[in-house]
Amino acid sequence: MKTHLDKLITLLILLVSLQISRAQDESYFVLDMVHHNPGEPLTNSIFTDPAFLKKNGYTGQVINDFTFAHAAITFDGLNRNIFPEGSAERRWVNAAAQKVKDNIKRAHAAGIKVYYFTDIIVLPKKLVELYKDEITDENGKISFERPKTVEIHRMMLNELFDTFPDLDGLVIRTGETYLNNVPHHTGNGPITNGPESHVKLLNLLREEVCQKRNKMVFYRTWSFGGMHEQPDYYLKVTNQIETHKNLVFAIKHTKGDYQRTFDFNQTLTLGKHPQVVEVQCQREYEGKGAYPDYVMDGVINGFEEYSSNKPQKGYKSLDEIKKSPNFRGIWSWSRGGGWVGPYISNEFWCELNALVISRWALNTNQTEQQVFDAIMDEKGIKGASRKRFRELALLSAKAVIRGHSSVKLPFQTSWTWWMRDEFLSGVDPNYNPRQFSSEGLLNKAFTQFYKDGVLSAAVAEKFEAVDLWKKIEKLSKKIDMEEKNDKEYVHVSSVYGLLLHQIIAEGWKVMALGFTGDRTGKYAVKEMSSAIANYDKYWNRYEQFRTLNLSAATLYKPFAFEYIAPAYHGDKGMGASVNYYRNKIKNLQ
Repeated sequence: MKTHLDKLITLLILLVSLQISRAQDESYFVLDMVHHNPGEPLTNSIFTDPAFLKKNGYTGQVINDFTFAHAAITFDGLNRNIFPEGSAERRWVNAAAQKVKDNIKRAHAAGIKVYYFTDIIVLPKKLVELYKDEITDENGKISFERPKTVEIHRMMLNELFDTFPDLDGLVIRTGETYLNNVPHHTGNGPITNGPESHVKLLNLLREEVCQKRNKMVFYRTWSFGGMHEQPDYYLKVTNQIETHKNLVFAIKHTKGDYQRTFDFNQTLTLGKHPQVVEVQCQREYEGKGAYPDYVMDGVINGFEEYSSNKPQKGYKSLDEIKKSPNFRGIWSWSRGGGWVGPYISNEFWCELNALVISRWALNTNQTEQQVFDAIMDEKGIKGASRKRFRELALLSAKAVIRGHSSVKLPFQTSWTWWMRDEFLSGVDPNYNPRQFSSEGLLNKAFTQFYKDGVLSAAVAEKFEAVDLWKKIEKLSKKIDMEEKNDKEYVHVSSVYGLLLHQIIAEGWKVMALGFTGDRTGKYAVKEMSSAIANYDKYWNRYEQFRTLNLSAATLYKPFAFEYIAPAYHGDKGMGASVNYYRNKIKNLQ
């Protein structure tokens, strides 16, 4: 019988052999990115260490601290007044450039490639001021329809690689523009003319980066308007672009953002260009590692809902597309996505997701469970603990989908945003669409459920999630592993998940009963009073638990998300909705 040491030696030999074989195939990629929160201190993570990435088989590191490499150049070749010598702005650019150089040096010293995350369009404020009449449209937005804008980007790319000649390539995003970490720059999205805008930008990147500089471009399809999720749109763009060994398209595995209930992305495998698949490991809509949330069985083999209330047409998993000639690897987001918290001090669940997907990518002939078992070997999970840990991990996926949305009822994609980052929305119909408020979404869901006569069933599913969390919490107490901090966190995070989903279940019950009462004129006062008492009880336990368990993540907040820094919430949310019905039934008693 193999000892634990024997298993580890076998695993290391396998990993080294896979690294050697993949290193010989430069057209296959196993990338990782820590997506730091924009405008906040950098995330503390082992995944920022390129030596750790190299040891675990990754071929490249995507740097995404939102201090873009193309924001760390002076544009002296265009106009020396953009960042004048001796100015505070130029000192900032020089300091940013040094950080870029240091990151490149660290990655190369570890033996992996490094690619910089790049928002287009981001340009110096002074440049836009000087050339406004030549680069902006009638609304004052920087436009790729203006020849001068294209010329400036051509110059920018040349200066970028002159300044950072060792940079291995760029990751291009056009769907959003984050300026939080670049105080001397401004920008906006470049896609103003549908597919033709993508074509224009892609041809520029292909010529200046792929051909002229022999550097990589990973062009993210994440955008607004159809490029990411509509096969016809995707093909209309990519069919117009000549293939190049240095041009790869990066596509999320979901049809939309990283949300359960979202379809598998049907643009994957299409067209003539190589593709890498983006996978989030610290799920921003599912606790960010604050509680167990193992998703890689679903990513690799297909999620449960794809066979229940969201039956899929075509492909539904990575395992089904792994033999496509266009499939060229995985890009994991080990940490990050979204805004603010919950903040974690132990990245155990993020690491589990990241290592499973990367190890599977290194050898797609393995099953997900084989990879999972090998990681249990590394973590020193032995004997009966192995079965319990595997069961806990798989149960977490079932508990999350039931606690957040549904596997039984139709759940529209827009509704899933009711719970995101560290926020819990309410059932108020009023919201602020200009600030991407998540309030109002549950009102739409409840309206449809009430119309269909299934509102009580929707609430019942939240209590089914609680039952699953109780099983998870019970299992977590009986799992042993070598790293004692991880052993503790498996239990602490499981209790966290239970308490949070008890709050959610009781909150939904209060809001659903109140919602029904608003329409019938009859309120179930006794039942609502009991649910409100439970809601208060679980919030108190949740807060006390965090006080007594410092390894636990920071807590959720009973507010709806709003895109307004730094708090990212207003006054509405689950707390306000529950309080509304609390006061309503007080007047009826």
